[in-house]
This record gives sequence, C-alpha cells and structure tokens, in this order.
Amino acid sequence: MIQRLLSFLDASPVNFLAVKNISDMLKADGFRQVDPRQPLGELKAGDKLFVSKNDSSIYAFRIGQKPLAEAGFHMICAHCDSPTFRIKPHAEMPTEGGLVKLNTEVYGGPIMSTWFDRPLTIAGRVIVRTDDVMHPLTRLLHIKRPLLQISNLAIHFNRQVNDGVALSRQKDVLPILGQITDKLEAGNMLMNLILEELNKHETSPLNPADILDFDLYLADATPACTFGAHDEFISSGRLDDLSMCFAGVEALLASASTDTTQVLAIFDNEETGSQTKQGAASPFLSFMLKRIALAQSHTEEAFYEAVERAFMISADNAHAWHPNYPEKYDPTNHPMLGGGPVIKFNAAQKYASDAASAAVFAGICAKAGVPCQRFVNHSDVAGGSTLGNILASSIPLRGVDMGNAILAMHSCRETGSVRDHEYCVRAFTEFFKQ
Repeated sequence: MIQRLLSFLDASPVNFLAVKNISDMLKADGFRQVDPRQPLGELKAGDKLFVSKNDSSIYAFRIGQKPLAEAGFHMICAHCDSPTFRIKPHAEMPTEGGLVKLNTEVYGGPIMSTWFDRPLTIAGRVIVRTDDVMHPLTRLLHIKRPLLQISNLAIHFNRQVNDGVALSRQKDVLPILGQITDKLEAGNMLMNLILEELNKHETSPLNPADILDFDLYLADATPACTFGAHDEFISSGRLDDLSMCFAGVEALLASASTDTTQVLAIFDNEETGSQTKQGAASPFLSFMLKRIALAQSHTEEAFYEAVERAFMISADNAHAWHPNYPEKYDPTNHPMLGGGPVIKFNAAQKYASDAASAAVFAGICAKAGVPCQRFVNHSDVAGGSTLGNILASSIPLRGVDMGNAILAMHSCRETGSVRDHEYCVRAFTEFFKQ
C-alpha cells in the first residue's frame, strides 16, 4: 500500500498530473468519464462515473442502490494543489557568465527556505495551437530529471543566515535553469526544454509557434521515500494533500455499491483560497449532484433532500506534535505521528467539525478498528483553514474536517506516518460502506 502511495506522489508533482493519474485509476476500475457539456442520460444503481474541471479537479460518483433523495450521499473531499512556485511568462532572466535564471511567483504558502539547494524540476500543462482558436489542445509536462536549483548565498556573505533571514519572493527564490552554451539558446532555453519533452510523445513534432501558453510549476525532483529505524515515516513533497487524495481513491476503489451514493471530490486551489471554478467554493460539484438527482427523480427537490441526508469528510492533513517545539501545541489536543486520523476543531469555525459530526467519524474509525485523535490549536497560535467549511457554505452539508498528522506542513518535503496512511484508508473504506 505504501509503495503505491510513494509511486503516486512521484508521478503527481502538480495538480494536473495528480488528476490525470486519478483519472487513469478510475478508468482502470471501470469508471466512465462523462462530458459535463452533454446530458448525463439514464443513471442506474451501481453506475460508476467521473468528471473533471480545468484538468485540475476531479469528481467521482458510484450511484447508490437507492436514489439520492432517499439515501443521500457519502462524500470524501480533498485537494490536489500544494504550495510551490509558478513560472511566469517570459520567464528567462539571463545574467553574467551566461547563467539563466527563471522568473517565478509564489503559489500558496510554502516554507520558502526548504526549497533551497535541492534538485528541482518543472511540471504542469502546456497549451498547444489548433485550427480552432476556441479549443486549443492541452499537453501535460513532467521533466523527470533534476533541472534547476535555487541556491543559497554563502554564509561568508550572509553571516546572519542562521539567525533568520527575510526572503524576497522576487529576488531570493529564483532558480538557476542553466548556462548558455550556444547563441541560439539565448531566450529559448526554457522553450527548447519544453519542446524536447513534448516531442518525445508527439507524432508530428511541435515548434515554438505551436506553444500558446503554459501553467508550469517547480517541483522537488527527489523521489518520495520512507525513513526511520523501522521505515515508519514517509518523506515527500505534497503529502498535504495528495496523501488524502490517494487514500480517498484507494477507499473508493476498494468499496462496493451500497444504498448510498459514494462521492470522491478532489478540488484545486485550496492553497489560494478555493475561489475558482475548480475550487471548493465553485458551484460545479453542486451542479453535478443536482444533475444526478434530476436524472433519477426528475425533480430538483430530490437534490435538496439528498443534501440533508448526506455526510462529508473533508480530508486535509493535520499538524503532528513536533518534539522540538512542544510549546506551539495545545496542551491536551496534540496528535502524534502514527496515532491515527485526526479530527480538527476550531471555535472560529475554520473547520466544519462539530460534536455531532466528530462523533460520526469517531464511530467510523471504531468500526474500522482504527485509533482516532483530536486537534485544536494552541489558543495563542493562529491556525489555518481548509476546504470543508468553504464547501459547506455553498452546500449545507453535515461533515467533519480531518486529516493525517504530518510534520513540516508546506515544506518542500513533509513528514508523515506509514501507519497513519494505512489507518486512513481503512477508515475511508468503512465510511463508504455505511
């Protein structure tokens, strides 16, 4: 199970590739991709379908034995984006000695210092010209080798570096791409690399004029791995939140049809507030659920009845207790690595959990034979938020915010627990059985 997770993490350096890999897993299990521009048609009990939005979010449905209006739906939702650096247009910045760095902007809230002095690569999507200006093609890109690096300034020029240094997002975190060795490379180094990679898979070679635009990001080039005296820990970028995405997929694929419709919703742009057409604040998911209800019952009322019978698990990683910083944690609610899934609470309603929904999830964990933990912020430390309460503000779902405990959240490499991932898949599978 853990090797499957590690392979998924390595193959999913950005949201677009994560969605592509989840799509492939669903198709291999018999899920049918639907086009949201077309009618859903007749839906039968046990039907398995999925839809994507913007190539960066994906929603899967296993239709229950009873209509939505009678049995509702059980949903696990997570997000597939992670903090990183986006490559700007006209990104190449030549410097002395032929060195070329790339102009980037920060995406989300990364711990920027953790991206220094490690091999990085580029991944994302490239938009390719067609004869139909309204419908260009999309090509996914993942250069699977160390390609660039953000290098630190030597301590000899920055004696205070170990005392903490403020980093400029425009100056300090620009990666070195390469060194010009041919005049033809000047201004074309990034494009040459993009074309070289894409043309490995094109029957008719692309040229620079074919590339209209791109959404490209930096990613850690070092593979995910386990570590520890007993290989009990996971080290990887993007555990937040791809580990929850993968646990949700594994649980859905391991489940059978029940009376209740099963839903897996993987959103994009959680790290930037979810306010996009593919984010948790979008009405897209509610549109799809309403269309399913209408296809079954031919009345909009069925959708509203289904929402009142539904339950949502918002799965986003939680903060594990850090042995070097115990003062940062609540004295009685600080989850441990390996201690099982974590229910998250916040008095300011940054999480969807309340006593009633937490009791449901704790009961699911108990039925699955899985331990369960609680997380509440230290009252003097401001916490983050996630997609659960954002989704619940547009679809008034009963639900719980939870996640596996990890260290170094938003670092280039985060640390999780092997045991927790196994626990989480068991709990999610039990949830879909209900």
